[in-house]
Amino acid sequence: MLVIQPNCRVQFTAEDIDFIIATLGRGAGDADCLTRLLADEDTRDLILDDERLFHALLEHRGCLRVSARLYFYVLVRQVLRRTGIAERAVTDYVAEVLAEFSETERSRLHVPGKPEALDYFFEMLAALQTADDHTRFHIRAHIGNQSLFMSGIFPDRIRARAERKGFPDLDYYESLGQASFRAASDHRLARKHGLNDVFATLSEQFHETRLALNDMSERLLSVGEPEMPMGVLLKPGLN
Repeated sequence: MLVIQPNCRVQFTAEDIDFIIATLGRGAGDADCLTRLLADEDTRDLILDDERLFHALLEHRGCLRVSARLYFYVLVRQVLRRTGIAERAVTDYVAEVLAEFSETERSRLHVPGKPEALDYFFEMLAALQTADDHTRFHIRAHIGNQSLFMSGIFPDRIRARAERKGFPDLDYYESLGQASFRAASDHRLARKHGLNDVFATLSEQFHETRLALNDMSERLLSVGEPEMPMGVLLKPGLN
């Protein structure tokens, strides 16, 4: 079981750099300067905060030749900052969750000793009862991630299912996500992976993070085709 890390910014591709330069540069001199600045961690982060990148990603028509990690990092960074969540590690982690969970197979939880992946919260919560310490950490982190992904990107679907079929509502997702991130933040493996502060922030500000992702989701829908599935909008030509 792999632990998701806040490392979007070290996985950008050559096409990501080309997109940044094309969006922010004006000439050959600017391109050379931006390339050098992007190689420095501090100036890279300032460049990624430029709202022109945010608008360019949202408003682009046709195939976007950028990685999922650049796409989600820039969008998540802007909506979280507007909510008051300024820690770049939190942005990086949430963006990496979206990049991973936008691929269905990576959103499934595989637990040692279980022949099939666990797809439902009741299965994951039941698995906690018999799991060893190491596996419990991974289950808690996964429940937090999945709660945030589903309630952040698909709130309308959750509301509709809750109203029509009696499925869990958004309050359930928030409570479960908060509790799971809180338990994960206290675990020794969170400290080992440098995630204790990230998990603590996501637990304390789950509601605010969820609302920020709702805003991002609505913006994506507003620039897509009216009937386009949300799963497609999450990957608009991403490589």
